Amino acid sequence: MANKKVAALLCESEENIHYVYSDAQLAQLAGLTDLKPGIFNRAGLAEADLSDVEVLFSTWGMPCLTDEELARLPKLEAVFYAAGATDGFARPLFAHNVKVLSAWQANAIPVAEFCVAQIILALKGYFANTRMIHSPADWSREKAYVGPGLYGETVALIGAGAISTCVQGMLKAFNVNVIVVPSRPERRTVSLEEVFQKAFVVSNHLPNRDDNIGVLNGKLFSSMRHGAVFINTGRGAQVNEAELIEVLEKRPDLTALLDVTHPEPPAEGSKLYTLPNVQQSSHIAGSVNDEVHRMADYMLDEFRRYIAGEPLKYQVVESMLLTSTK
Repeated sequence: MANKKVAALLCESEENIHYVYSDAQLAQLAGLTDLKPGIFNRAGLAEADLSDVEVLFSTWGMPCLTDEELARLPKLEAVFYAAGATDGFARPLFAHNVKVLSAWQANAIPVAEFCVAQIILALKGYFANTRMIHSPADWSREKAYVGPGLYGETVALIGAGAISTCVQGMLKAFNVNVIVVPSRPERRTVSLEEVFQKAFVVSNHLPNRDDNIGVLNGKLFSSMRHGAVFINTGRGAQVNEAELIEVLEKRPDLTALLDVTHPEPPAEGSKLYTLPNVQQSSHIAGSVNDEVHRMADYMLDEFRRYIAGEPLKYQVVESMLLTSTK
């Protein structure tokens, strides 16, 4: 092993560090580095002497460091971020030739698992079926809706990033036809209009770019097949929610499974709370509880590759950053 790198934990929230990094993982980190004691926030960075720190470990709550703050870290070589998107803090680091490593692919796994579970249930007709069962008479096939099933059915994934790729891999275990629509229109061989008409399940995985705001509109939703299901674990702003609500009111056969909305949560009185063919979850698809430790493991493994001089798997470059919506 190469010489140990002096490391520090930098995060605006000490609670987030202890949530994402288990005690065992922090012990591993201390064994791999000359870890500075304590967890530093922006104020602590101004007060402490971190001039010998070569690597930082962080998670949700990583501050966007100023040139003045980075000047207090003259030996900084890399930031290991045990979470997903780095858009909020990465650019100043790139400007100072600091590597950024992110567990974005680890965070894709639970979202993909969540989506695949919903896709399977959607193809069985579970969501429409369960909202029809109120008495013994409702069990009859004539009354209770049953979906087409999985075998040979069509699922559309809107977007071709890490989560979509992970969903595609998981769906290989099932006999479903998967259509992937790249986020960039110029890269598409099939249109949004075509897949909304063809697929029984449409799952949104568009990246968080300004040009994707409102692209999933009422015209697309109204063209969906009888009994079809729309899943959104992407961003709420990518859906024209007023038009979605209008379509869902007219088409009680459709189902919308929304883990994200815009605003989030929906405003008091929104019909998303009362429409029977809408099921909301409170943005739980991403890493939660036990799952967050996977992100820390990804960064610990990446650090091992880093100090061994091996190729890195999860390095972020500036071209990967997105223009986020507000």
